[in-house]
Amino acid sequence: MIEGNMTYVLITPARNESAFIELTIQSVIKQTVLPARWVIVNDGSTDNTSELVRPYLAGRPWMVLVDLPVRTERHFAAKVNAFNVGWERVKDIDYQIIGNLDADVSLDPDHFEFLLNQFRKDPALGVAGTTFKEVNNYDSEKDSFEGQTHVSGQVQIFRRECFEQIGGYRPNKAGGIDWMAVTTARMKGWKTRSFREKPFFHHRPMGTAERSEMASAFSYGEKDYYLGGHPLWEIFRVAYRMIKQPLNGLALGLGYVWAALTREPRPVSPELMRFHRHEQMQKLRAILASMITFKRYRRFEPRAN
Repeated sequence: MIEGNMTYVLITPARNESAFIELTIQSVIKQTVLPARWVIVNDGSTDNTSELVRPYLAGRPWMVLVDLPVRTERHFAAKVNAFNVGWERVKDIDYQIIGNLDADVSLDPDHFEFLLNQFRKDPALGVAGTTFKEVNNYDSEKDSFEGQTHVSGQVQIFRRECFEQIGGYRPNKAGGIDWMAVTTARMKGWKTRSFREKPFFHHRPMGTAERSEMASAFSYGEKDYYLGGHPLWEIFRVAYRMIKQPLNGLALGLGYVWAALTREPRPVSPELMRFHRHEQMQKLRAILASMITFKRYRRFEPRAN
C-alpha cells in the first residue's frame, strides 16, 4: 500500500506504435494504483495507433487521447513537443508526480505503487524509474555502464517540483532528452534512482524505432558526443560494448568520432557538460579501482524494501 496520499499523472507520446501500444495500455489499466490522468498523444502516426487506443477510453475518464496532425519528419524534438501537449492536459490536476511512459513497454501491476512509495519515503528523490529488459536478452542492470543514478527514458517518473525546476524536457533533434532531464536534476541537487526491484520489459531495443540496431548504435555514439561525454569514458564504453556486440560497439565508436569530426553544436550548457564529465570520471576511477583490486564494481545499492 502507498504510504500517504500521492497523486500521479502519465504522458505517453506515441508515433506509429500499433505493434505494442495495447500491451502498454493493458499494463496501465491493471495497475494497483491508477493515474489521476493518462494522456496518450498520438504524434501524427501513419498507422492505426489511434484506432487501437480509442476502445480503451470507454468507462475510463482518466484516459485521454490527443491526435496531432501527420508529419513526415521524425526526431526527438517532436517527442518533446508531443509530451508538452500532454503536459498542458494535466495542468488542472493537483498531482505530485508526473511521468513519461513510452508506448512499447510492459509493467508489473504494482509498478507505479512501488515507485510512489519510493518518492514518499525520500523527499529528496527527484527522478525515479527501474531497470529494464529487452527482447535481445539485454538487461540494463547487468549490461549498462550507467548504474543506479540514471533513469531510463522509457518509464521516467519525476517529482513535480523537480520537473518544473529543470524546466521539463528540452527539445533536441539528436536525442538525449531523457538524459538531459535526469542529469540536470542531479546537478540541481535532486537524487535520481533506478530501482532493480520492479524491472519493466521494453518490447523494442532502444533507439531502433524505424531504424536498424547498427544505425541506432551509431546514433547513440553521436549523441554521446553531442551531450558532452568524456573521450576516455567513450573509449571504455565502446570496448565494453564490443565484448558483447562487436559490430554495435564499433558503430557506437564511429558515431562518436564522426560527431567530433563534424563539430556539431552541443545542446548542453558548459555547466551541465562539466558536471557530466566529472560524474563519468568519478565512475571510471571506481571501475578501474575495482579491476585493480579484483573487487566487483557495484553499480547498484542493495535492493529497496
